[in-house]
Amino acid sequence: MGDFLHSFFDIHQILDVLPTLLGEGLRNTLIIAALSLILGLAAGLLLAMLLIQGQWWLRAPARIYVDVFRGLPAIVTVSLIGIGLPSANVKPFGDSPTGYAILAIGLINAAYIAEIFRSGIQSVPGGQTEAGRSLGMSHLATQMLIVVPQGIRNVLPALANQFIVAVKESALVYLLGLAVGERELYFIAQQAQATTYNSSSFVAAGLIYIAFTVPLTHLVNWFDRRLREGGKHPTPTDGQGDDKTLSPLNTTTLEAGV
Repeated sequence: MGDFLHSFFDIHQILDVLPTLLGEGLRNTLIIAALSLILGLAAGLLLAMLLIQGQWWLRAPARIYVDVFRGLPAIVTVSLIGIGLPSANVKPFGDSPTGYAILAIGLINAAYIAEIFRSGIQSVPGGQTEAGRSLGMSHLATQMLIVVPQGIRNVLPALANQFIVAVKESALVYLLGLAVGERELYFIAQQAQATTYNSSSFVAAGLIYIAFTVPLTHLVNWFDRRLREGGKHPTPTDGQGDDKTLSPLNTTTLEAGV
């Protein structure tokens, strides 16, 4: 029992590695996760718009991309981009592995976010599109100003969950051999374990992951409940009750009779 506690809960090892985990590791983990999510959001929205098109030749490339990157293990994608591209002398980010890490995780996120956006956009009632077109708006304007904003609102909790996934997937960038100052949580813990042959550094890193992701998960769940409960309140239709100003979207819907 003493050996077990020493291997996993050595307080001296934890205290030694904790400042580096919090100062360097957590910062870089969040930077990699945030930037990769921004890339994933931009690419995912574009892919989602292609996935809902009627022409097969627009849908096919997006569907192939989504299927490939969702089908590949994340560790394979990180290796192909972070190790494969530099070895092929394709170095858009120079010799720094951080850019390749962000690109790899961003491309992975894009595939999942595309499906999240697609489901959210397709969940918007068809009457919203008809309302926009009846007011003389083009198909593109109707999609971008009416349908897409509603679809994004529907999937905000799922997008927040994807950020949590990106935080955890950032641990895979240890494969790229990050330099001092660029290391994320897992890589710092791994280096400490390799030096001391003690796994307490992994426990410390795991506690930091949990301390960040678990409260964020509960916050996402709370936000999801608020969105669902907010949609259940009846709207006055008989002219009685509070005088409320209609939003542009509600005005559009009412004018179209939907």
